[in-house]
Amino acid sequence: MKQKFSTKWKASKQPRKQRKYLANAPLHIKRKLLSVNLSKELRKKYGKRNIIVAKGDVVKIMRGKFSKKQGKVTQTRTKMQKIYIEGIQRKKTDGSKVNIPIRPSNLQIAQLNLDDKKRIRKIEKKKMENTKKKVREEGK
Repeated sequence: MKQKFSTKWKASKQPRKQRKYLANAPLHIKRKLLSVNLSKELRKKYGKRNIIVAKGDVVKIMRGKFSKKQGKVTQTRTKMQKIYIEGIQRKKTDGSKVNIPIRPSNLQIAQLNLDDKKRIRKIEKKKMENTKKKVREEGK
């Protein structure tokens, strides 16, 4: 039986193969694709460029119809690779409102939700690793 997802695949110039890789990727890889850029202040503070978005983070929309608007993340759909933000809604023909899914590449984290202790430890660990790397590079 042919595998749905290849672990040997490296990269391709062909968009159809890139889309196939993303569509058939397992959830542990799709989760990593939910990473969002940090604002300049957060980059300096944590020494990282991007972090996987979580419920409760405040994000700024950078592209599209709702650009420059901020809101709290209400839901993340790992399988669909979409993020739902509080207040970003569209009116349906029957008058009801529906949330709009947004891709993580079009967002920027303005404020982190640090309620999760495991997430804090992971961020601090990465921060320490980055500072150690910088010290080693300066010593050479």
